[in-house]
Amino acid sequence: MIRIISSPFKWFFKLEAASGLILLFAAVIALLVSNSNLSSLYFSTLDKYLFLGINDFGLKLSVLHWINDALMAIFFFFVTLEIKREFLQGELSNIKQALLPIIAAVGGMVVPALFYVFINFGDSETLNGWAIPSATDIAFSLGVLSLLGRRVPISLKVFLTALAIIDDLGAIVIIALFYSGDLSIKYLSLMLIAFLLLLVINKFNIKKFFPYLVIGLFLWDFTHNSGVHATIAGVLLAMTIPHRKKGKDFSLLMKIEHAISPYVAFGIMPLFAFANAGVSLEGLSFSSLLNKVPLGIVLGLFIGKQLGVFVFSYISIKTKIAQMPNNSNWFNLYGVGILTGIGFTMSLFVGNLAFVDNMQYMDGVKIGVLTGSLLSTLTGYFLILLSPNK
Repeated sequence: MIRIISSPFKWFFKLEAASGLILLFAAVIALLVSNSNLSSLYFSTLDKYLFLGINDFGLKLSVLHWINDALMAIFFFFVTLEIKREFLQGELSNIKQALLPIIAAVGGMVVPALFYVFINFGDSETLNGWAIPSATDIAFSLGVLSLLGRRVPISLKVFLTALAIIDDLGAIVIIALFYSGDLSIKYLSLMLIAFLLLLVINKFNIKKFFPYLVIGLFLWDFTHNSGVHATIAGVLLAMTIPHRKKGKDFSLLMKIEHAISPYVAFGIMPLFAFANAGVSLEGLSFSSLLNKVPLGIVLGLFIGKQLGVFVFSYISIKTKIAQMPNNSNWFNLYGVGILTGIGFTMSLFVGNLAFVDNMQYMDGVKIGVLTGSLLSTLTGYFLILLSPNK
């Protein structure tokens, strides 16, 4: 009986779309709660401080910061494991296969940023959000693509996956370079020592995760206090996890990636979406979207992303630098380009970093990200659905 009852749930969680659908559900619930009688409870809970530790040894952060700084460090750890595996063994290990998504990803990061800068030029406060529309939410975009079934060739799914992974890599670099605070030499030095220790145990081919985890926790604390955003600790830790490229060899990277994947996809990401997508819609009108921050984000995600990805892809294919994905055409390639405008998780995350000292802009960020992502979802889905198969 238990097996019969659980089988539909197992089927659902195996769907490629499952993670994206749960993210959507979490965002909708956040919007409903933040615009109901529970709104004060919702926002006050996120602002409540929690202490984790023993006696005087520990850390006190708000619930929102525990999610955005600690849990998202695990998310970035997972993303970096994916990136490392793809460059060592996956689609990005072959330069000919990697060129098209790399070039497309560059276009998809640069052009949206230019749209945002154009709208916000001259305002030093709002200009800090230039990187918000440059990100692609891999779970959401692949979830929408998977709903189209066989209308989308596997080569385009691989293309979108590789592009989103490179996009995430770009976001990591941007966060490290542009969204760090006042730097502490003391804690930066401790970060370096911790990272060197991780490289040493990697060199000795330690196949147990526990030593990496212990040093990684110290690395996170040092990073949190250094002025560099705490999530970068997850990136640095993942870079040191060993991976053996031969099929029969044990890979700690693969073991960890498979182990934490469901917790990231169905736990951390929906929780992040629920905590960050809530925004009061009271008094919201079309004119609200014309404010500089939401307008720059909407234009960047919905217009800039599709133009950047498609134009850079078109030029690289026509000049024979790269090849058109197998069994695809310009219509569905353009449709995939539109779907890269689904920023959501990463865009909201960058928005939190961009306006950490100017939280009055965060409602505009949320409205812009949700609107731009929704427009990209609907337009990309129906364009691919209605596009010719050949």
